[in-house]
Amino acid sequence: MHALLDLIARHKQGKPVGVTSVCSAHPIVIEATLRHAAENAAPLVLFEATCNQVNQEGGYTGMTPADFVAFVHGIAERVGFDTARIALGGDHLGPNPWTALDAGAAMDKAEVMVAAYVAAGFRKIHLDCSMACAGDPSPLPESEIVRRAVRLCRAAETAYATAGGESPVYVIGTEVPVPGGATEAINGLETTTPTAARATIEAHRDAFHAAGLQDAWERVIASVVQPGVEFDHHEVVDYVPEKARALSDAIVPLPGMVYEAHSTDYQTREALQALVRDHFAILKVGPGLTFALREALWALDAIERDWIAPDARARLREVAIRRMHEHPQHWRRYYHGDGHALDIDLQYSLSDRIRYYWPDPVIEEARTRLFANLRNTPPPLPLVSQHLPHALHALRHGRATLDPQSLAMAHVSDVLDDYHHASHSHEDA
Repeated sequence: MHALLDLIARHKQGKPVGVTSVCSAHPIVIEATLRHAAENAAPLVLFEATCNQVNQEGGYTGMTPADFVAFVHGIAERVGFDTARIALGGDHLGPNPWTALDAGAAMDKAEVMVAAYVAAGFRKIHLDCSMACAGDPSPLPESEIVRRAVRLCRAAETAYATAGGESPVYVIGTEVPVPGGATEAINGLETTTPTAARATIEAHRDAFHAAGLQDAWERVIASVVQPGVEFDHHEVVDYVPEKARALSDAIVPLPGMVYEAHSTDYQTREALQALVRDHFAILKVGPGLTFALREALWALDAIERDWIAPDARARLREVAIRRMHEHPQHWRRYYHGDGHALDIDLQYSLSDRIRYYWPDPVIEEARTRLFANLRNTPPPLPLVSQHLPHALHALRHGRATLDPQSLAMAHVSDVLDDYHHASHSHEDA
């Protein structure tokens, strides 16, 4: 049976199991996730790529869906992780990358994208046509969102008929605000109402059946809702189970379906476990992991400042900040300060726009040099303790080495521990 369908079936049988959906294209985050899964005997690892990140035109990573599959599988093969235990998903697949075009042209491109995802081997497909295109009313009426989602589902099913293999499973609905976290301060975040959640599901069900996609509807495993979790540049809205109780109860009678929770980054371990228990069983995390990676890289930069001669230092932090100022396209719509306040946001904002800059060749050269410096002259344990205490704990317990990449992955794994616990705590007990 499809691993995700099996997981949802176990959840619907009353077992509080879930799955972490890792939304990142950073090789260190991906390797850390795979090594963490191997150490914890996780039966399934789910990676997702977003429509802006990966598409037939390359997205901001420069990767097509087939490229992303090869990229992830290449890392898995290098670390000895069985690729059969990896599931791949496409997140917010719809016209979002092309909303400057009219709806007809944008949806044509979205159809090509969804087909490319399925052909490449992605089998978890989030159909999200909630965004308005040029000439559309805003917000887009739900009836039109559903009509476009059906169109993309048909494209996915057609691609699957040619590709073969496991059948795709689908996720419907979207959260508010837009993908990637709030762009401004959070004011008055509202939990999705049970009425709205049921209406979205029923509208999609009726449209799928009317379009002859009954079989595909049986493979709709989740609907995206807002359970009351979010983050902006500086604040996190924590999950409060009492506020989501009615929403949680609304999914219980629906066979084969759970909720998918986006923006779960920075939630506490206890909040994540409560989300899974309350049927928000698919936990999306992206910026929270690359934020942890940035923490580790800045810590390694600090170790370098304490340990390596000035004329040999890579100065990764200085290089990255300078490059972000020189190329502001990934942050200028989001950060509105200047001077010192802007530099704080560039580095430390929870929305983590710096993640878009790690592939920059100048920044990557500095990171490579930093790692080489610390490999050639390994730091003493007290420096690791000072700057990377979680990684030191992993090092002392044999789960990491003094290699800088191993230390960085150990720091990222500390975040993954919370997600694993939330999804598997009843199995670990």
